[in-house]
Amino acid sequence: MAENLTKEELKQYDGKDGHKAYVAIDGTIYDVTNVAAWPNGEHHGNGAGKDLSEAIMASPHKKSVLAKLPVVGKLI
Repeated sequence: MAENLTKEELKQYDGKDGHKAYVAIDGTIYDVTNVAAWPNGEHHGNGAGKDLSEAIMASPHKKSVLAKLPVVGKLI
């Protein structure tokens, strides 16, 4: 089920205490909950529950990893 979330609502999906881990990239929200590289909602200093559009462009993989992730909604 697709969800439209504000940045404030997205913060709840931080991957901690049993919460799902979502990240927003260019307005699309991806679920990284079951991604091994995102334990406890953390990945190379980046935290889930945030808009990481700028951070992903500074990463070595850029947006190439996004195709593997489930889309859960849009950032509004």
